[in-house]
Amino acid sequence: MPGTVRATNGREEKIMDLQLAGKTAVVTAASGGIGGAVVRTLIAEGVTVLGADRTVTDQLKQTGAITVEADLLTPEGVEQLRRIAESEFGGVDLLVNGVGGLAGLDLGGLPDLSDSTWQRAFELNFFSTVRITRALLPSLREAVVNVSTSVAHWPASGPHWYGASKGALTAFSKGLADELGPRGIRVNTVSPALIRTPLWDEYGPRVSQARGADYQQLMTDLPEQINVTLGRWGTPQEVANVIVFLASPAAGYVTGSDYIIDGGLLKVL
Repeated sequence: MPGTVRATNGREEKIMDLQLAGKTAVVTAASGGIGGAVVRTLIAEGVTVLGADRTVTDQLKQTGAITVEADLLTPEGVEQLRRIAESEFGGVDLLVNGVGGLAGLDLGGLPDLSDSTWQRAFELNFFSTVRITRALLPSLREAVVNVSTSVAHWPASGPHWYGASKGALTAFSKGLADELGPRGIRVNTVSPALIRTPLWDEYGPRVSQARGADYQQLMTDLPEQINVTLGRWGTPQEVANVIVFLASPAAGYVTGSDYIIDGGLLKVL
């Protein structure tokens, strides 16, 4: 966990105070993967967390977070989140926008992609974050971290609609940082690459089918195939560690930045 290290006596001891104890946070897409790791890490740092997702899993309930089950791609779901956050917290110190992904969206080249695929992709990967942030803005106090993707920097490495919609999110985050800076609110983005999340349980088989490859072999070989410097998949916890740091007062002079978490995949400046 950020701020702790396991000493030789087996106890976790603080090595860096992230100054998060007593703060409040809203985390979306909180039931698993990166969002779930963020929830657990924030709670371990003493944060009171409201975790929202379309389906609240037992895993999320067991963290001790306040939970909201809502479809955050709808205005009604966003309003439900706003009401509960206001009721539970009054003010929200930290917002982590994790809604996004590739599930169920068509793969292929431009001729294969309908308007509805593009529209769904932007609703999922861009507009949901815009609406959630706008809804919580009056009560927001300290920091926003948006989860983008390395595909926004290297669009040919994923579906057209994924890089485009997440690229819009990265640009939105940069502009919002400038708007909210005078209020003392910092806005940053993380851009993970090959992270072994539940997303790949749905997306991976479709990719392997499109390539005519075996799914399990694809998952084993992919880091080497795409030349990940560290030669392995990343973990949700490794992304969560960066998110929690950026959300914390320890990163108090960091805003408008995009942190690429890719094991060295991108070979350009």
